[in-house]
Amino acid sequence: MPICTTCTRHVPYLYTVYESAYNLRLEQCPSCGAFADPYVEHDSLLLLIDLILLKRGVYRHLLYNRGSEPRRIGQQDDVSRKPPRWSLIVPIGGTLTALDAFIRWSHLSTSITIIRNQGQCDHRIKDPQQALAVSPWSTGTIANFSRTFIGCFAETLAFHVGVIAACYAVLKFLSVVKHSGDRNTDIRNEFRFALIPLALFYSSVTKLFLLFLLTIWKPSTSVIPVSSSTPAYMMLLDDDKLDKEWIVRNVLGGMSAGFGLRVVLDCHPVFTMMIIVLGWLVKTSFGEQWLAYSIP
Repeated sequence: MPICTTCTRHVPYLYTVYESAYNLRLEQCPSCGAFADPYVEHDSLLLLIDLILLKRGVYRHLLYNRGSEPRRIGQQDDVSRKPPRWSLIVPIGGTLTALDAFIRWSHLSTSITIIRNQGQCDHRIKDPQQALAVSPWSTGTIANFSRTFIGCFAETLAFHVGVIAACYAVLKFLSVVKHSGDRNTDIRNEFRFALIPLALFYSSVTKLFLLFLLTIWKPSTSVIPVSSSTPAYMMLLDDDKLDKEWIVRNVLGGMSAGFGLRVVLDCHPVFTMMIIVLGWLVKTSFGEQWLAYSIP
């Protein structure tokens, strides 16, 4: 059953269709009086922007209300069920994992030394502009991207397995230990484990967007003179010492993933923070042992 994106209470329908699919009226939530789901009228671009901005309503729309049947006036109601959430994980996860692999591969291809042997000469390309001149369809390029994609896929799988296991433990703990403020809300009743990887993939849009911007606009390589009066802590913000990719991928990515999990689990932020930290530890330990080449 769909939910209200404002108060998370169950609603029978999100909108009503009159004669034509383009002639519709949004339903009001009987509990809070707001529109049950205003994202029904929004296009994909607005949904993407709100995902990047971490709007709670768009998460509830995509996770719980997407594909819900409307009330039909003058037509027979369609009793077909929504597609299972597991069927959405493969296309969404595959697309975002491929984008993540491309960003990692772009970062690696401009930071390592590319060696091309032509006869007896070795051509070492250290400049990023020269590295981009290499054919993207060469055997070495395709092999490097394939290896990065496999490593990114395995690392993402390890992170999701760790998060799902931690969510299972937290939910078991909450079911045993009844807190005074713990309530059995409608959004908690709609919980399915398939929502966890979907929430993590949707949350990664913010991280991937910022990483993609860092791939396009790289930091300046010009040397800025440093005065003797410059504080020591300001030196840590220098482009040569500050790893922006690591901060965006782990710090901001962890915060956005915790936000998405809180929408699904509807629990205290401390529990979501513990879940994300555990998943990050599993991913990091797995990556350091087997997939160090794929981590920027």
